[in-house]
Parts: sequence; C-alpha cells; structure tokens
Amino acid sequence: METILVTGGAGFVGSCLVRRLVGRQTVRIINLDLLTYAGNRDSFAEVSQDPLHTFVEGNICNAALVEEVLSNYQPCSIVNLAAESHVDRSIGGPKAFVQTNIVGTFTLLEAARSYWEQLPADRKERFRFLQVSTDEVFGSLGTDGAFDESSPYAPSSPYAASKAAADHLVNSFSHTYSLPTLITNCSNNYGPFQFPEKLFPVMILNAIEEKPLPVYGDGLNVRDWLFVEDHALALELVLSQGKPGETYCIGGNNERTNLQVVEAICEACDLLQTDRTSAACRDLLQFVADRPGHDYRYAIDTSKIRQELGWRPVCDFKTGVTRTVRWYAENNDWVSSVTVSGS
Repeated sequence: METILVTGGAGFVGSCLVRRLVGRQTVRIINLDLLTYAGNRDSFAEVSQDPLHTFVEGNICNAALVEEVLSNYQPCSIVNLAAESHVDRSIGGPKAFVQTNIVGTFTLLEAARSYWEQLPADRKERFRFLQVSTDEVFGSLGTDGAFDESSPYAPSSPYAASKAAADHLVNSFSHTYSLPTLITNCSNNYGPFQFPEKLFPVMILNAIEEKPLPVYGDGLNVRDWLFVEDHALALELVLSQGKPGETYCIGGNNERTNLQVVEAICEACDLLQTDRTSAACRDLLQFVADRPGHDYRYAIDTSKIRQELGWRPVCDFKTGVTRTVRWYAENNDWVSSVTVSGS
C-alpha cells in the first residue's frame, strides 16, 4: 500500500482531501499540520483513529522534522496544502505568509529532492510533488476572459505574491533538478469545515445569529466558486494522472458577484430558519469600506483538466450553498471549538 504525505491536512481543503483519501482505504495518509488557528483536529476527527491515517504535528519550515517524516514513512507523493491563505490577514501581517508559503515550500522542496534522489528507480519514477496553489497568483481580470495555465503571474496581495513565489520555486525544482512536480491553481473554495474568516462561513454564521452581513465596497467584485469536495476530487486526479511538470487550473464555473453570493446564502438561511425575527436575511446586508487592492474579477478556464483528466465539478452552486449553510447550522460545536482556539 502506497503512502501519501499531505501537509496542511488539518485545514479546510487539506482535511477534505485527507477524509476522502482515507475513506478510499487504498492508501496510507501521513497528515502533517502545525495546527495554527485555521487547522483543527476536529476537521479530520472522523478518520483520526483509522489505521491508515497518521497525524504528525509540526511545521513545514522545520527541515529536520520534514526529513524525519520522509525517512520514517517513505511516501510515494507529497501534497502541499500547508499555507497561510487569508488575503485580509496578509494585508495586516505579511511576514507569516512569506515564512509559511515561501520558506515552508522551499523547505519541503529541498527535503523532497534529497529524498527522491535516493529512491530506487521504480519508486523514483512514480514519485510526485503536488503544490496546491490559487488563481489569485494571476491578478485581476476585467469583465471578459478567464485564467488558464498560460496566464502570466501578476499577484496583487501579499498572500497572492507568496503563493506565486512558491509556484515559481516548484517550477524551478522541476526544470533544474527534474523533480516530478505538479501545480494546481484553483478558484475560491467553499463548503464545510472552513475557518470562520472567509466569506461563506462569516456570512452564514452572522446570518444565523442575525448579525450584520458586511459586504466590501459595492459588492460587485466577481469570484468563481468551487465546492471543496469537487476540489479534493480534482487533486486526486491530478496526483494520480497528471503529467509531471504541468499545471492544472481548477474552477467551479460558478462566477458570482460577492453580493450574489451573500444573497444566495441569505435565501438558504431563510429557508432553513423559519423562526427568524427579522423580516429577511437580506435586511442584515451592510456595505463597508473596500479592502486595499481588491481584485475585481477572477474566472477559470478548466478546459485542460476536463480534456486531459476528465474532471468536472459535480456539485452545482445552489446545492453547494444549501449543503454548506445546513452544515454550519448543524455543527455549532465545531464552530465554537475553532473560534475559541483560533484568533
């Protein structure tokens, strides 16, 4: 049975991938996570006792630890999901993003290269290093067009710049050392187990508690939304079938303005909460000052991953919103746990 090292496996996307891979019962998962504010054991609790899941608490910037994990568990692949990922936090404190997203990725790459170079020929051939990145590295779009694998990098925020730098490092290790790497650039994710600082959980939890729903600027900034389970499926396919040295863009084909997203959440919350005291969730909308450097629009052309790997999103936007709202409404213990331990 092959072993996969997933870094950041206690986070939002990482825990979804870990739960999915362990559930298959065909691979062994080593889950390496520092358990920062956005990483929580409860996010992978359903598989935590499974013999095919091993959790290691630690920092990808710790070279000795990473080398020890690789030596002890001998993975066939590494999936790097360990990252600082919130744009607003990067504006207020970019140093942590440079440390985790750039230095951490470099540390992983160096350890992976040393480990890979010593593998037997057959295992060396099968080894993969998958870097999970974001469409934000491409910057901002106008009203037309979409990002694809040939789009130039033009990051706007410290978060996006740190992820862009990490991508460049991964590509450099592929070209310079022939390390078999893969990169994915995905659109905005939503779904269960997302730390309550991103748009979806903030709006859902505020709506449930009948608190104001703060919308940046005029609410007309556009994002493409991808249900997290569809993202996890795409990562599986890229890892197993992707061509080393290639990049794959992953999107949900669900372009919505921020205002449309909030309105969809409100509709789902109103249907769920028939005892709401206010007239409607939309009454809670509150436009606030825009954040600095707010990109206008992101969109993803998924032609490559559709044609080469046969992937397409399964969950439509309305269903995904309903599932996400219901999950947060029914999992207050998880929300309370992560908000108490987080900051």
